[in-house]
Amino acid sequence: MDKEEKLSTKYQKEIRPKLQKEFGLANFLAAPRLKKVVVSMGVKEGAKDKGIIEKAKGQLAAITGQNPKVCRAKKSIAAFNLAVASPIGLTVTLRGEKMFNFLEKLMGIVLPRTRDFHGVPVTGFDKNNNYSLGIREMVIFPEVDYTQLDKNRGLEVTFVLESADQIQSRRLLEELGMPFVKNN
Repeated sequence: MDKEEKLSTKYQKEIRPKLQKEFGLANFLAAPRLKKVVVSMGVKEGAKDKGIIEKAKGQLAAITGQNPKVCRAKKSIAAFNLAVASPIGLTVTLRGEKMFNFLEKLMGIVLPRTRDFHGVPVTGFDKNNNYSLGIREMVIFPEVDYTQLDKNRGLEVTFVLESADQIQSRRLLEELGMPFVKNN
């Protein structure tokens, strides 16, 4: 196969049949699959200054290749000087080809650039077999110009998976190239 094969094509041709055979699934639709990737960023200063939200919005759009949605506060909290409908975060939902392109970039370029990187923890799975990964500094993304940053913010990346159990979810992410921490 071609060395520069797209991840989506590799999933269709190699990974899905391999997982189907490995887990003894009769139907290829029962094989674990990645439904979407949700990238979110908390911007607590956005409630006070609208310009900060716009800057963060541009940075997240550059990282994901898609315009982010502004998340607003549902309740007022006086202790945090927060009013209802104040902008407090951004989120982007990636599906299809954009999702696979983001995954290739994340696993091939971004995670290896992380300081003291030994792999991502296996403990990020939730009860629905989805995987969440926190990234402390968005500067590790090549699209972010660190000279233009007002503050280095973190991101949370959630992989929404469709699988029967956590073992299938983990195997799918391993086959896609997720560098999990190796147990010694």
